[in-house]
Amino acid sequence: MADDTLTLTLSSGGDVVIKLRPDVAPGHVERITSLANDGFYDGVVFHRVIPGFMAQGGDPTGTGYHGSKLPDLKAEFNAEPHVRGTCSMARSQNPDSANSQFFICFDDARFLDRQYTVWGQVESGMEYIDALPVGEPPADPGKILKATVG
Repeated sequence: MADDTLTLTLSSGGDVVIKLRPDVAPGHVERITSLANDGFYDGVVFHRVIPGFMAQGGDPTGTGYHGSKLPDLKAEFNAEPHVRGTCSMARSQNPDSANSQFFICFDDARFLDRQYTVWGQVESGMEYIDALPVGEPPADPGKILKATVG
């Protein structure tokens, strides 16, 4: 397999395979790849899971207020739609504040288009995203057991 996929092994039962999109968000794909290769995402929870909307993770503290020690990224907003399986970067109100947190859409969320950086699309394993415990935060959050590129 090429380096164009990210596999998240989840506590909810299996592997989620995400096709990376360096063609639309090269800086964000580079960041996700680098963090995954460093083991940053291993053991990190999905701290915000809203049915019909999205599952958000990538904060090492599990609170939703932190990221990696790396500098925040410049926005790479693109024309890719926020639909079921879309992987996009979370950020604060500052457009250039994405760091390590990301979300995966359960359903269409087109109101997010061109305001958040889309960096990938789930190719398989969406049922394991669907199976994540719900909440903000969930009482017993689902977690990424291992994140692997390629």
